[in-house]
Amino acid sequence: MPATKVPIPHNIYQLKITLLGTRPPIWRRVLVPADLTLAQFHDVIQVAMGWENDHLHEFRVGRQRYGIPDPMDDFMGGTACISEKKVRLSDVLSRKGSRAEYTYDFGDTWEHSIVVEKVLSPEPGTAYPVCTAGERRGPPEDCGGPGGYYDLLEAIRDPEHERHEEMLEWVDEDFDPDAFSVDDVNRRLAPPQRRRAKETGAT
Repeated sequence: MPATKVPIPHNIYQLKITLLGTRPPIWRRVLVPADLTLAQFHDVIQVAMGWENDHLHEFRVGRQRYGIPDPMDDFMGGTACISEKKVRLSDVLSRKGSRAEYTYDFGDTWEHSIVVEKVLSPEPGTAYPVCTAGERRGPPEDCGGPGGYYDLLEAIRDPEHERHEEMLEWVDEDFDPDAFSVDDVNRRLAPPQRRRAKETGAT
């Protein structure tokens, strides 16, 4: 039986993901099919930014929240959270310039800006999603949000800092906040590419 080909998406979104509160900014540019669910896009963000998917997350477009619904939302009186598994990128980001917010880890509160820079046609032979650009390594998990991250950097850069040895041991001596590799991100994005192929019926 011949293998089923992966359906070619109608549109590809060029998205810029920027980690807010970072200076200079930590950001990534990715190309993703417009028909990805927000749940699938969450996986892409985790890989692209270097997160480990150890915490809760949420998308927000305007006042509407998307993520993993909490039954308690009905009793809290706030805006209900729509399941990210039922919503596609094209449903909420319909054109160039559309924006969304993505929050990861409600303790550290890593907030990301997501902007549709371009709506493109798919390139034959290109496996999506793919990262095309970015700058700077993502902060380590559980370091206390942007403020805690810059405190950490200050400590590891100053041998006289009282927490220098402690923080250096925590992040490893080879930690380089300026390091970023598109190739490394795309190697890690390969499994989501294969998962998407499986979900769409390819063999």
